[in-house]
Amino acid sequence: MRRGFYIGRFQPYHMGHHLVLEQISREVDEIIVGIGTAQISHTVTDPFTAGERIAMIYGALRELGRWFYIIPLPDINRNAVWVSHVKSMTPPFEVVYSNNPLVVELFTEAGMEVRRPPMYRREMYSGTVIRKLMIDGGDWKHLVPEAVAKVIEEIKGVERLRNISRKDFA
Repeated sequence: MRRGFYIGRFQPYHMGHHLVLEQISREVDEIIVGIGTAQISHTVTDPFTAGERIAMIYGALRELGRWFYIIPLPDINRNAVWVSHVKSMTPPFEVVYSNNPLVVELFTEAGMEVRRPPMYRREMYSGTVIRKLMIDGGDWKHLVPEAVAKVIEEIKGVERLRNISRKDFA
C-alpha cells in the first residue's frame, strides 16, 4: 500500500485541485488531503472554515474511487518543525505532492520523496480568480466541482465573501 500527501488551502477547492487529485489517485492507493491554514476563515483570502472545506472536498472526491483522509492542519508558524507537525497530524505517507516552493523545500530537507504534479489551467483554476468572480458577480461555478458549488450555496459563501470584502464606512 502506498499513501500520498497533498496540501492546499482550498479556498475554494476547484477543478485544478480536482484534476491533480485524479492524477495522484492513479499513482497511490490512498491520499491524505491536508487543509492548510485550517484555523483561518472569514477573510477575503480565506473565506471558508476548515469544516466547510472538508465538506467541499469530501463531496468532490467521492467519485474518484480511492480512500481519502481529509485533515485540517493549522499553521504553527515555525517552518523548521512544520514537517514534524504535519506527520504528527496525519497517517504515515511515502510521497508528497506539491508545487509550493516552501512545502517542496521542507519535505525535501526532511528526506521525503516529493513530486510536482502538473498544474492545470492556472490562469483559470485559481482560488484568487474564483473568489474575485464571486465578489464581482461573475460566472464561477464551472470552475469548481458541482459538489463544491452546492456547499458554497448552502453556506451562503458568496454572500459572506461579498460582505467581508466591503470597505469600512466612516
